[in-house]
Amino acid sequence: MDLFEKLRTNLGPIGSSSREFNAHHYFAFPKLEGELGPHMRFRGKEMLNWSLNNYLGLANHPEVRKADAEAATEWGLAYPMGARMMSGNSDLHEELEKQLAEFVGKQDSFLLNYGYQGVMSAIEAVVDYRDVIVYDAECHACLIDGIRLHKAKMGEYYKFNHNDIDSLEKNLQRATKKAAEKGGGILVITEGVFGMSGKVGNLKDIVALKEKYDFKLLVDDAHGFGTMGATGAGVGELQGCQDGIDLYFSTFAKSMAAIGAFIAGDHDIIMYLKYNMRSQTYAKALPMPYVVGGMKRLELIKNHPELREKLWENVRAMQNGLRARGLNIGDTTSPVTPVFLQSEGGVSEAGVLVRDLRENMGVFCSIVVYPVVPKGVIMLRIIPTAAHSLEDVEYTLNAFSAVSEKLNSGYYRENAHQVVIEDALLPSEVAKTAAE
Repeated sequence: MDLFEKLRTNLGPIGSSSREFNAHHYFAFPKLEGELGPHMRFRGKEMLNWSLNNYLGLANHPEVRKADAEAATEWGLAYPMGARMMSGNSDLHEELEKQLAEFVGKQDSFLLNYGYQGVMSAIEAVVDYRDVIVYDAECHACLIDGIRLHKAKMGEYYKFNHNDIDSLEKNLQRATKKAAEKGGGILVITEGVFGMSGKVGNLKDIVALKEKYDFKLLVDDAHGFGTMGATGAGVGELQGCQDGIDLYFSTFAKSMAAIGAFIAGDHDIIMYLKYNMRSQTYAKALPMPYVVGGMKRLELIKNHPELREKLWENVRAMQNGLRARGLNIGDTTSPVTPVFLQSEGGVSEAGVLVRDLRENMGVFCSIVVYPVVPKGVIMLRIIPTAAHSLEDVEYTLNAFSAVSEKLNSGYYRENAHQVVIEDALLPSEVAKTAAE
């Protein structure tokens, strides 16, 4: 059998839908153009954009753009060359690590070149075959992949029901017995903010369980860093339990609007990770412009609380407005704003709905369908940012009211055949195809 044949004929659950509706570059891999922000272009049309995790509006902040440009001019993108352990370290890398650790209330931190690979590698480094992992059922894919690396070591793991402390405790009881049998320890893994639902992790109650059970806690706070808590130090700060988080992780891809990540904790544990995380030991160090730019972004987060205040003004306006219109946004208590719509028409109906939003109303947001959410549900994911205006919010609320009306009337289901994109290529690609 040709190894690649199955790849040519089956793109997987998401890819198959994209092929069926000729939706590449429309529903999947869309191309937004123009300066990053609330107003961008999609396929030649102006869009009000709610799909960027640019929470604090730093992506195009003038001080950030200036710092990035000056650092690129001074250092280039190559410096430093090599992995941190070999030839890729610098005083500025260590200075940013110090600043990040201080900001989240930890002794030390370690800069990571990417968030996804970084946290996977951290999990793999911390636990061995004797140890047991207990994790939330709705953990992000990067955490699940880290747990799979643990499984490959013949390690044990247990999954507790999402944000359910009773379920966690039952699994901690199982894990405690297993860890005692194997002579290992227990690592609990959860999130500060769950990126799809917007629910905030029940960190305070998890930390309280340390009085009864011996475990360490790793929290992925990618969506909480910069947005949650009195200073933006995350969900642990918000819930008053930051000290109980043993390993605090966040990516720069959200509030920092950049590339990279960090993990923070006790100094000796961070030193161990620096010498044992394969994703960092065998990969190039974070380039200097990202380090210098990271310092500027952190400075703005610390010194300009008005950015976070504006974000929350927009979040409250959007979420209160959606609820007032009878729309279901679940249990979110974070900036992540899901809108759950009931649908009998499946992916086809969802496709017509999104096309209506984009083509006729000029509103661009992410769409999530089965198998990510249950059958019969369409989830539209809105990310308010500090860069949006209240006028943007009001316009979008009116658009969602219209969409909800059409959905309930059966309009989208009746027109589901129109989901196929007649031409999913951009104008420039059409010209190129014609020339060929």
